Amino acid sequence: MNQAHSLSAAADATGSELMAKTDKSSDALHALVLAQLDDDQAQEVVSIPLEGKSSIADYMVVASGRSTRQVAAMAQKLAERVKQEGFGSARVEGLPAADWVLIDAGDVVVHLFRPEVRSFYNLERMWAFGDAPPVVGSV
Repeated sequence: MNQAHSLSAAADATGSELMAKTDKSSDALHALVLAQLDDDQAQEVVSIPLEGKSSIADYMVVASGRSTRQVAAMAQKLAERVKQEGFGSARVEGLPAADWVLIDAGDVVVHLFRPEVRSFYNLERMWAFGDAPPVVGSV
């Protein structure tokens, strides 16, 4: 019985460590995304924490590029960097037109827009839910 109790305690400790590691990797992925977008000169970067609002991801990042070419290049570079850093393969949608590209990196979902398309859809307002204003990166 003592052995069963110690196995249960070990399993609980492992679960706690796994949860801590998951939280850390979510924050590390978020930091990686923000750094890459900064390197690629993305404009008006906004990060919206989704914890408690949605189970799809921990963060949603919205940014703009000056042209479809820049939006496409940022999306491709970001997907490559996420994979290189060991966060797995990110799904990329919308690359042919590159007006609005979605990068699903798991814990972080990134929307890259041309400025006109971004203002039309206004995702930041939809996801803010009247909470504190989203965190805006100075890019």
